[in-house]
Amino acid sequence: MEHTNKVQDNQSNQYTRQAYQKGYFGRYGGIHVPGVLKEKLDHLAFTFNEIKEKGDFVNELNYYYRDYIGRPSPLYYAHRLSEHVNSRIYLKREDLNHTGAHKINNTVGQILLAKHMGATEIIAETGAGQHGVATATAAALMGIKCKIFMGRKDAERQQMNVYRMKILGAELVTTERGTATLKDAINAALEYYVDHPEAFYLLGSAVGPHPYPSMVRYFQSVIGNEAKNQFMEKENRLPDAIFACVGGGSNAIGMFSGFLDDPEVKIYAAEGGGEGEILYKTASTLVMGKPVVFQGTFSYCLVDEEHNPIDTYSMAAGLDYPGVGPEHSYLKDTKRAEYFTVTDQEAIEAFKILSRLEGIIPAIESAHAVSLAMKMMKDQEAVSIVNLSGRGDKDMDRQLF
Repeated sequence: MEHTNKVQDNQSNQYTRQAYQKGYFGRYGGIHVPGVLKEKLDHLAFTFNEIKEKGDFVNELNYYYRDYIGRPSPLYYAHRLSEHVNSRIYLKREDLNHTGAHKINNTVGQILLAKHMGATEIIAETGAGQHGVATATAAALMGIKCKIFMGRKDAERQQMNVYRMKILGAELVTTERGTATLKDAINAALEYYVDHPEAFYLLGSAVGPHPYPSMVRYFQSVIGNEAKNQFMEKENRLPDAIFACVGGGSNAIGMFSGFLDDPEVKIYAAEGGGEGEILYKTASTLVMGKPVVFQGTFSYCLVDEEHNPIDTYSMAAGLDYPGVGPEHSYLKDTKRAEYFTVTDQEAIEAFKILSRLEGIIPAIESAHAVSLAMKMMKDQEAVSIVNLSGRGDKDMDRQLF
């Protein structure tokens, strides 16, 4: 297998180097956990920083990216959508990856790392179910026992992904606590992780304590690296703007990482707005939240007057989360990226338009990014890329029409 740098994202930024070594993006990030868990995370960070520089590991990862996941994913010019918006729009087709979303990039990478560390069990959390499916898939591929934690509410609204996880051999553990959504699944998984030192916690997004935000960024950076190279080949220039949806933020940070050093490229992100910018009826963390310590990291979070995390709402299970990754918080504060609220109804409309104009049914999460691009690029003489992070099979039994 040829050694390439396909999965090695740009480490020239000082803040990126600091993130890999110390876990901070500006003032955001860190390890805010009990001592027993910090020891495990310190060991994980050391091992990850060591192994990601080794050619054998990179070669093996690129082999699975190419021959198992099906990378590179296409960069498709959306002709009819572009005509509809009167602007030129490309779609980065992460929905065409094996399992139907970007999540598999991260799970294959982390399970390769887990095998190197001698783990005997993989645990993970999931909201929309795509990370759970991707984790169960990679665990089956590598022959490792797998346990997935999921909120009851998410399990009910993502039944197809629940069935997929079970047929892949994973044990599903549902939780009733809190709102029975993603944040509650993460809490349940973290508790199990503390009590079971032989397990490897495969966190699905660029959130949580160090090294997870940097580690997930690394494995998802293949999206931005590919998109940049593909766009240059097609257009012989950089895009004017890039778009992605943000819940925890892994697909977005994967796309954004390829363009952060290109100030001429505008970076836009769509958050799950639910019913609008109303507390308890939205999941628009970066638009309405405040910086606090939440689930092991210092980052923006939707909180009440006492700075306690609040219940959130978005019809998109993958965006229904009160926190966000620390790098997104840094990008917001430095104004390198802009974050916007996209409501359920706006996402549903984009879901219908993309399906009917391009024959591509997006995940409802991805439809948020499509909606934002349609709004911001309308009648613009510009060329943009939307990261289509997942396909919409999982949303077919919901009331979207």
